[in-house]
Amino acid sequence: MQKLTLNKAVFPVAGLGTRFLPATKAQPKEMLPVVDKPLIQYAVEEAYSAGIRHMIFVTGRNKRAIEDHFDTAYELENELEVAGKQELLAMVRSMQPEDMDFSYVRQPRSLGLGHAVLCAEHLVGNEPFAVLLADDLMVGEAGGATVLAQMAAQFASLQQSILAVQEVPADHTRRYGIVAADAAGADLLKIRAIVEKPAPEVAPSRMGVAGRYILTPAIFGHIRRQSAGVGGELQLTDGIASLLADEAVYALPYRGKRYDCGSKQGFLEATVELALQHPEVGAQFRSYLQSLKLD
Repeated sequence: MQKLTLNKAVFPVAGLGTRFLPATKAQPKEMLPVVDKPLIQYAVEEAYSAGIRHMIFVTGRNKRAIEDHFDTAYELENELEVAGKQELLAMVRSMQPEDMDFSYVRQPRSLGLGHAVLCAEHLVGNEPFAVLLADDLMVGEAGGATVLAQMAAQFASLQQSILAVQEVPADHTRRYGIVAADAAGADLLKIRAIVEKPAPEVAPSRMGVAGRYILTPAIFGHIRRQSAGVGGELQLTDGIASLLADEAVYALPYRGKRYDCGSKQGFLEATVELALQHPEVGAQFRSYLQSLKLD
């Protein structure tokens, strides 16, 4: 049997970003910058680091800026070239490597993450694929692999769906898909059950799913058969729960850190911490923070 190769990633980016109004009234929340890169670029670079070359965006109205961001900017490139700004020119061109493909599909109504994934089915086809939520800015350990690259390495041998998970506070279980799982090796868990946003008193564990998934194409049929779940939406979690009856699904407690940039607090934390690590502004920014008199 031929081994499955992971070459496609789906980015559900049709959300309205209401938690960041008014900043997101006229621009996608995925284009909000953390230091000098928009959230969606961090996610695309993470997918690229995992060997993925076909990026699929599930968009909505007012999301054109994402498509423009990854398109060729002829006027900008010409101005940079004429001005001799070769470093900036190379940076702009690196955002669309020659071996990377981009596809876009509209999600006509906001019907949940499961529905967004289903919108990409005709572009994914009968292949495994990753799902990355740009709101979750994921950073691997210093000098180590990115979170999706860690998952892709496991998928290469397992050939089964894998979810990134992290331990969450008990009172936060309502914010996550929560898994019940057993040890399946040094770095892996095998999932027995998964529940979308359970109350703390009924949550099967404190292992919450972060915004990274690698899924087999069988998931599409399971999502299609689901009825509306939490919030009246088609939940990806419910599709995965159904998939468990037919296939093994694993969880990877990843090595790294997740910033919940769908919240103002998480966005600010990511901005400060990544600014401190930035080669251009890190040292000066650190000195500035140290000069502040905080009560």
